[in-house]
Amino acid sequence: MKHFKLLVILILFASCSKSIYQLSKREYNKEAKKLGNSLIEISPDTISNRITNVIKSQNFNLRKPNLIVIHHTAQDSCKQTYKTFALKRTQVSSHYVICRDGTVTQMLNDLLRGWHAGNGSWGKNTDINSSSLGIELDNNGNEPFSYAQLNSLVFLLEKLTTKYKIPAQNIVGHSDIAPGRKTDPSALFPWKTLAQSGYGIWYNEEKLDSTVLPVDFNSTFALKYIGYNTSSIEKAIYSFKLRFNSDQVSFVLSEKDKKILFLLMDEI
Repeated sequence: MKHFKLLVILILFASCSKSIYQLSKREYNKEAKKLGNSLIEISPDTISNRITNVIKSQNFNLRKPNLIVIHHTAQDSCKQTYKTFALKRTQVSSHYVICRDGTVTQMLNDLLRGWHAGNGSWGKNTDINSSSLGIELDNNGNEPFSYAQLNSLVFLLEKLTTKYKIPAQNIVGHSDIAPGRKTDPSALFPWKTLAQSGYGIWYNEEKLDSTVLPVDFNSTFALKYIGYNTSSIEKAIYSFKLRFNSDQVSFVLSEKDKKILFLLMDEI
C-alpha cells in the first residue's frame, strides 16, 4: 500500500509539472501574439494639443540586443529553474538556461524583453532588460562551473555575438550591472578563460608588473569608463574585483587593481 501511495504521488507530481509548462507555453504564445498585433497599428497621439499624423514606412526591422548578461541560477537543478521561469508569480525569466551537463534550453525569443537583470546599469544604459540577453548557468553559486557547461556557453556566445554583432566588452556578469545587489556568476566563474575564447574582456597580464600608473590616474573614472556604476564606489570596486581579481575581493583598490583597471581601458 505504501508503494502504491508513493507511485500515485509521483504520477500526480509529474502531471502537475507537465501542466505548469503547458500553461506557460500557452501564455507565452498568447502574449507574443498580443505583442505582435500591437505592432501593426500606430495610433495617432496628441502632443501639445496637436494630433500627430500617421504614415507607415515600409523600411524597418526589429531592434536587436546589444548586451549579454551572465548569471548563475542559485538553484539546485535545471528542473527547478525551468519551473521558476514557467510560473507567472515569480515574475522572472531569462532567454537561455545552460545545465551542468551542457544542455542548452531557450525560454524566450531573443527579441523579447526578458526579466532577468532587474535594476542596474552598464555605462549609460540604465534599462538592461530592454537591451540584453540573459543567460543562466545552472549553479548554486558555491561550486565550480563544469567544462560541458562552459563549452556550451562559448558556442552559444559565438552564435549570439555573430548574429547580433555584440562587442566583447558588452558580455558582462549580473554583478557588473548591479554592484552591491548581485554577485553572480560568482568568483568561481572563469572570466579570463572566456575572454581568451573571444568573449568578454581581460587585461594583458604580461604587462602587469611593468606597468607604471600615470601620476594623475583616476580609478573612479576608469571604473566608469569600463561600464560600472560608481554612485557607490565601494560597491563598484567589490564587483570589479569579483570579476578581475577574485582572489582578493574587497571594497578597496590595491595597487594591482589600479594597474588592472589601467590595462583594461586599452581593451575597450
